[in-house]
Amino acid sequence: MAQINVNNLTFSYDGSADTVLEDVNFNIDSDWKLGMIGRNGKGKTTLLNLLRGKYEYNGSISTGMIFDYFPYDVNEADLEKTADELAAGWKPHAENWQILMQINQIGLDPELLYRPFKTLSHGERTQVMLAVLFAGENEFLLIDEPTNHLDTQARNVVKEYLNSKKGFILVSHDRDLLDTVCDHVLVLNRKTVEVQTGNFSSWWENKERSDAFAKAENEKHLREIGKLKEAADRTARWAEKNEGTKIGFDPLKEHDRSKNTRAFIGAKTKKMQARVKAYGKRIDNEIEEKEGLLQDIEEVADLKLMPMRYHKEVLVEARDLCLRYEGAEKDLFLGMRFRINRGDRVFLAGENGCGKSSIIKAILQKLAAGGLNTPAMRQSFVGNAFADIHAQLKIEGILDVSSGLIISYINQDTSFLSGSLQDFCEQHALSYSIFLAILRQLDFGRAQFAKNMEDFSEGQKKKVLIAASLLTPAHLYIWDEPLNYIDVFSRMQIEKLILEFEPTMLLVEHDERFREKIATQTISVGD
Repeated sequence: MAQINVNNLTFSYDGSADTVLEDVNFNIDSDWKLGMIGRNGKGKTTLLNLLRGKYEYNGSISTGMIFDYFPYDVNEADLEKTADELAAGWKPHAENWQILMQINQIGLDPELLYRPFKTLSHGERTQVMLAVLFAGENEFLLIDEPTNHLDTQARNVVKEYLNSKKGFILVSHDRDLLDTVCDHVLVLNRKTVEVQTGNFSSWWENKERSDAFAKAENEKHLREIGKLKEAADRTARWAEKNEGTKIGFDPLKEHDRSKNTRAFIGAKTKKMQARVKAYGKRIDNEIEEKEGLLQDIEEVADLKLMPMRYHKEVLVEARDLCLRYEGAEKDLFLGMRFRINRGDRVFLAGENGCGKSSIIKAILQKLAAGGLNTPAMRQSFVGNAFADIHAQLKIEGILDVSSGLIISYINQDTSFLSGSLQDFCEQHALSYSIFLAILRQLDFGRAQFAKNMEDFSEGQKKKVLIAASLLTPAHLYIWDEPLNYIDVFSRMQIEKLILEFEPTMLLVEHDERFREKIATQTISVGD
């Protein structure tokens, strides 16, 4: 077992005024299964890249360990190669038998190694990369969000595989994965960095207790400061009034006083002024003890939503539905039946490629055929919806979409986001000031507002789409994998919003905790 020691680590990107990491200190052991937790934009991926020596930094990182990183880079040309060929570049020192051993442990068919990488599903690509990652020896592994875009079955495979391993840092916003896999957590708080024994749930329980204690202590100090300020102000007024009586008096009204009384009054005033100074010192001490108590408190703002109420009970209904893309040899599925009633929150579940997103596209296609594709209606869409509609689907059976239905759609793809936030708001007829206010509630830093969207992190891009959808009144909210890359705090924030405002929704989302809390109905696609 070796140690990884990080001391006074400070880093900012060239040309940026933002300091991503500042004076960071922590020590970890190389055999831990460490989960990294933090808000979007807090520097989790940056920290992994610093550990692997990708950037120059101030401070020190001392260890005898060799680092390797998931995911491996794959370009367009690499997609034509086999995983076996790519593994030679990803892990040059790994023997073929070591990779095959890991392939067997993760439950893959070794034949996948010899197929073009482009023919593998998202889940298969992830599993192959993880198998190659763990094929080395004496390495500490850096794993960055391995379950994004994976279906539930693939997530479970990854979860079980990682649970059998040790010696890694795992960056993930999947609470179930962090609970199952990790025995320690590294938390990038708002101002500090901490390491704790345990998993996400144990850390969250500790955080709730410490936050409650910090808030109580803060209130206690505020009350004490208020009392001391009142006492100091009262004593100061007495001293000032007393000082004013030193010179001059009326012998008839103040017959018990003489000129000799002046020294007594001066001494009394001096004592009062000393008491005022003492109060001031006590106030300063209380303020000093109060400082920093709330520095790591995650104040999650309550979001708002403006769902529209549709006049009919049933918004979408499918009976004996079959879908097939033009030119494809077979249907995605056969004879599917479901209904979306007003107030339902319907989740589509199933393996990658089973047709979940295609159901959404079929609904959009039906709406487009009914006159959706107009400038006014385009503005209500959040995401590259019309590019999806153009990929025509052959719809057999019955898919009834109520006329006049207004939807707010979030595409799982964020690659189309570019340009300024103001341009985005103008394109979608959104109030720029309210849009920025929602982003702030989603913990978007003000410094990000001046950047173009193509420079945002993936989590920040998702928050742009979510904020726009929240600002778009609709009868039906269709969200396709909205939580990819979204931090844990924002996930819980969105859960609370949906449970409070109860919009009608159709969702594809593989976060099991989120689905358990939100879904009123789950439809299995492909069964």
